[in-house]
Amino acid sequence: MSAGIAPGRATRWLIGVLVGGAFLVPLVGTFLYTLRDIATGELTDAHWAGLVDPANAATLRPIWTGLGNSLLLAVVTVGIVLILVTPTIILVNLRFPALRRAFEFVALLPISIPAIVLVVGLAPIYLQIGRALGTGAWTLAFAYGITVLPFAYRAIQASLDAIDLRTLTEAARSLGASWIDVVVRVLVPNLRQGLLAASLISVAVVLGEFTIASLLNRQVLQTAMVVVQKQDPVAPAIFTLLALGLVFLLLLALGFAAGGRRAGARGKARAREAAASEAPASEAAAKEVPVAEMPVKEESVKEEKVSR
Repeated sequence: MSAGIAPGRATRWLIGVLVGGAFLVPLVGTFLYTLRDIATGELTDAHWAGLVDPANAATLRPIWTGLGNSLLLAVVTVGIVLILVTPTIILVNLRFPALRRAFEFVALLPISIPAIVLVVGLAPIYLQIGRALGTGAWTLAFAYGITVLPFAYRAIQASLDAIDLRTLTEAARSLGASWIDVVVRVLVPNLRQGLLAASLISVAVVLGEFTIASLLNRQVLQTAMVVVQKQDPVAPAIFTLLALGLVFLLLLALGFAAGGRRAGARGKARAREAAASEAPASEAAAKEVPVAEMPVKEESVKEEKVSR
């Protein structure tokens, strides 16, 4: 985009304020709702303190159980993305580039299929999974692995497009590295930002998905909040804010990780430039040393002759 059609500083600030307000207004409204006493309308922190009150333990138990299941699902789903999806994308780009378009179409296909249709197709499969592996909530990770596939694929593929995959791989193989070493010690450090983005998106999708878990009768954070809302309408709002806060912290961690990597790369580039600029001066100094030493040697020879 040329500088003539780029938005000005004031326009960028206006867009930022409008987009930020669209996100902040519902969050501030939800936060004020959690601080308001439903009977009197006064502000109070009783609802937040009630999360750790033993008297509310029975009411909030489904939410704590669902939160534990959701966190376990997030870990398993991220593991599927990192262990199964990432090597597959690398393999297609490296060994089967002709299949890249077909693989991209298959990877992006789940984003165009409604969740209710996915559930109808997955129901017979989960009937067999229930018989073989049980009906634990962690089994939803197989369905969530399909749901997060389009987002994870785009994040990882963007990082792959930014590096010279074939040159890095052939260089590592020519030095005797195994394929596992190539992936773990060469490619993964270069794909760190894309893998972090894919992991963060996977966690966000797992913490926000409701339809598949509800229709497959699995207890996760979202389904538990619907159950508890019938008894305590404020507690689900508090857990919603906490879940959003967790995702926000993950975003900050991703930003710091990416910023630290860029700062490290800039520092290494400055060090290389400084070393390159100092190299000619040191070579010239090295060439001048014999010239400076010559008179000293002649004077020492003359002194020896005089002494004799």
